[in-house]
Amino acid sequence: MLGLLLLQVLASCLWLGHSEVVNSFDSCPQFFYDGIPPDGALNPNNPARICQHFNNSYHYATLYNRVRRIPVYSAYKYEPGDDKKPQKWWMVEPQLIDRNSLPDMQYDWALIKQDIFTLDQIKESQAIPDDYKGLKDLDRGHLSPSGHQFSKESMMATFTLTNAVPQDRTLNNDKWNKYEYKTMENNAQGCNNTYVITGAVPGNTYISHERVNRPSHIWSAACCLRDKKPLKAWGAIAENNRNKVEVVSLEELEKRLTDLYGGRVTLFKNACSQK
Repeated sequence: MLGLLLLQVLASCLWLGHSEVVNSFDSCPQFFYDGIPPDGALNPNNPARICQHFNNSYHYATLYNRVRRIPVYSAYKYEPGDDKKPQKWWMVEPQLIDRNSLPDMQYDWALIKQDIFTLDQIKESQAIPDDYKGLKDLDRGHLSPSGHQFSKESMMATFTLTNAVPQDRTLNNDKWNKYEYKTMENNAQGCNNTYVITGAVPGNTYISHERVNRPSHIWSAACCLRDKKPLKAWGAIAENNRNKVEVVSLEELEKRLTDLYGGRVTLFKNACSQK
């Protein structure tokens, strides 16, 4: 009996050591420049802070809106590698349902098959793959894109619905794609480290029977460092119903987001150059 009790205590400690949905980003500050997340103007009601955990590692950080069932933003380091894009098998986050649950993101069908959660329990806290089925003009748009990740595991970890929003299909496949893969590559030349925060402004419409919010805008900000010092910064923003991306200064992006969110937005706590 004593042995069983000790095993239960040990298991509890291991669970805590792998906690993923957290009160702060203290478990994964490495994805924010100077370890500082954006300010509170972006915080929704009842937010979830997720240190995105897959295959025993953290890969990026996400602030998630449980009510609208979309991420507010994902933060990561821009480190594109040579691995091929993995298959599009989308996962969900068990710890949004129960913080003492599995530490890694999982497939919804696997959680159901193993009698860990019911479909209704999963749907309560987040989007599921079925929410995106049959959409004609919208894609599951990554905030942290797989092509910005170095390893196969990190690329796979981007395929969780806590990192996706309903994004205009033409925008996702054309102008935003060009920004992610051409503009980012060009702008990051000469940078030793580039920190990125990509987000979505909540919109007034929903998909899947009013379950998942369709953002009004998609935006991204980058902070480029050389030899640990800020070298340059930039931003991008797009309306989520037009195939157009504006590349702007970080200062201009923060002004636009301040207007859209109705509160002052500072993405890098004034710690990165705004030139």
